[in-house]
Amino acid sequence: MSPLYASFVLWNLWVGSWVIAAVWSRRSEARPPFGAEILNRIPTAIGGLLLIAGSGVPVFGGYPAGVRLWGALTAGAGWTMTMACAGGFAFAWWARLTLGDLWSGTVTRKAEHEIVERGPYGLVRHPIYTGIIVSAFATAIQIGMLANLIGAALIALGFWLKARLEERFLSEELGEASYADYRRKTPMLVPFWPHRA
Repeated sequence: MSPLYASFVLWNLWVGSWVIAAVWSRRSEARPPFGAEILNRIPTAIGGLLLIAGSGVPVFGGYPAGVRLWGALTAGAGWTMTMACAGGFAFAWWARLTLGDLWSGTVTRKAEHEIVERGPYGLVRHPIYTGIIVSAFATAIQIGMLANLIGAALIALGFWLKARLEERFLSEELGEASYADYRRKTPMLVPFWPHRA
């Protein structure tokens, strides 16, 4: 099995496990207005399609993605990117387990909602998004096509937009003061990154 194929196996395992775990979620009590998430969903969806374009993995059809930025990685570099992909998914799962039934695939306020600051949430405010972004860029680097890197960048943009919407919404729902201190001391997506509140 090639490192790239192994990365796509990891993507399939992560998606499958994430879908199964979606049933473990507390009742939602409030959501942003209809359509508020469209701005983050569009770049994320387009990014996902571009990420798999040109992968050469038969399950995705090997769609030709245009400009190749570099040739195939060495085996060591390829497996390093596979490990980065696995690390991203592990970080996302750590965050998912830390959230427990407060998790939601959409921006919502759950019953008895609280701001979680432990575990990976002590490193970044949105560790699930961080983990997926790491996995996306590791996979794009393995493929080496411009379209794949643009796809990973669009996924990152989509999650950044979703994180901003989520923080605005939860600040309104839970009170600005409850979220302000967490924002002040914890970066949004990149651990240890200097940030403003």
